[in-house]
Amino acid sequence: MNQKFFLLIFISLVSLSIQAQKPADKEEWQSLFNGKDLTGWDVKIAGHKVNDNYKNTFLVEDNMIRVNYKEYDKFTTEYGHMYYNKPYSHYKIRLQYRFTGNQVPGGASWNVRNSGIMVHSQSAASLGLDQDFPISLEMQYLGGLNAGERNTGNLCTPGTIVDIDGKLAEAHCINSSSKTYNGDQWVDAEAIVLGDSIIYHMIGGDTVLVYTNPRIGGGYVGRTHTFKDGKVSNEAEWLKKDGTKLGSGYIALQAESHPIDFRNIELLNLKGCMDPKATNYKSYYVAADNSTCTYKKK
Repeated sequence: MNQKFFLLIFISLVSLSIQAQKPADKEEWQSLFNGKDLTGWDVKIAGHKVNDNYKNTFLVEDNMIRVNYKEYDKFTTEYGHMYYNKPYSHYKIRLQYRFTGNQVPGGASWNVRNSGIMVHSQSAASLGLDQDFPISLEMQYLGGLNAGERNTGNLCTPGTIVDIDGKLAEAHCINSSSKTYNGDQWVDAEAIVLGDSIIYHMIGGDTVLVYTNPRIGGGYVGRTHTFKDGKVSNEAEWLKKDGTKLGSGYIALQAESHPIDFRNIELLNLKGCMDPKATNYKSYYVAADNSTCTYKKK
């Protein structure tokens, strides 16, 4: 038997393996970014109305979403977020990010190579005009400063609280166990978000932080800053929700005064039809929404 014969056998086995994979097992990741423009996303920058993309803070170049400050002379309070226009509860999200260049003048020292994505966030439309950050859970991305360790994939909690190892986590920002990423290199990041039960942060394929029981509360930035301090709209309504479980919301990319690029932003919905008789049943769903089930006509 020659090499050509073995190659044919190998190709046949691979083909059979692919055919044997059930449609219900095949993961259907969806891209949240079309690579061309900001369709499907809503921009909200503090001090500006929804979709006023002040000074082109968010733009698309070379199949990337770029947070850029080329048109800024100075940064003051223009904290920005760009929200995907559909909420989710149970899902995986993965992307790549990289910090580039230097921070715009005026940015706070703690915002050097600092950005992130928000999950379970309030919508862009519900933010106060001058509100800095949405009520949400932030998967914080930090770039190394070539001086000591600086973890990434951390957690920050504007208006929210969580438990870690079964106990209330008091700190506003909680470090992950990731390694430090210096320079302008691309970093692989992923979050597994399972409603109001448990959330995993992953960097470079490793789980670096796990927390449970996300809920509204704890002040706006810890106990020292209130919703009013954060210029949050409808402060009284948020206070009424203190302790309410936070099980769904929007996904947002963050702009905090340092340029950052995002690419390959993909989501795997883990909530859907869980009836095995349906044509759109998926074996990997963990939460049921059988109102979406479709069936073959008899």
